Amino acid sequence: MSSTAPPVLPISTAQSESQPPVATPAFRAFISNLNDSLRNGFSQRRPWAELVDRSAFSKPESFSEAALRVRKNYSYFRVNYLSVIGLILAFSLLSHPFSLVLLLGLLCSWIFLYLFRPADQPLVIFGRAFSDRETLGILIIFSVFVVFLTSVGSLLISALMVGFGLVCAHGAFRVPEDLFLEEQEPAATGLLSFLGGAASNAAAAAAPAVATRV
Repeated sequence: MSSTAPPVLPISTAQSESQPPVATPAFRAFISNLNDSLRNGFSQRRPWAELVDRSAFSKPESFSEAALRVRKNYSYFRVNYLSVIGLILAFSLLSHPFSLVLLLGLLCSWIFLYLFRPADQPLVIFGRAFSDRETLGILIIFSVFVVFLTSVGSLLISALMVGFGLVCAHGAFRVPEDLFLEEQEPAATGLLSFLGGAASNAAAAAAPAVATRV
């Protein structure tokens, strides 16, 4: 007797590819532009030994002279000054882990839930899908809560005040006569020119991802 082989059931090997939770190309462009801007900014910093040269310190004769020194010293040491403020902010956050976790959670929420989330992939929490407007509203409320109703806001403000106080004190007592300021004046377009360039490049990278939601 000839035995018949059992029928072979067709098995589909195609697997549905799940979309990543983040729009990877836009996120990579954002990180790349931000990294390039920071590298370019830090390459313009002045030697730290020149910043703390004790022989170049003297008491200003008047308030107007102190203000002029601050303006000239900022034009020359702006990257160093911003680095000092950044270090003070980092130390303040590291010394308050709860505030650091809240701030990182807020930042990650904006990045992964709105800015770089694929436009055709709605946010689903506990089985409920949220529209882009609802997601934006929730993130705004969460941001207001974290910044104004927790210790994060007061911590950031106090750290910035300490940083700006140190910068103004150094700029007022540092004599700028030995600095080469002629070529630096056109480059110093404002108090946050360095950070503004990094922010504009980062915003340009994030713009395509945000534009799909408007």
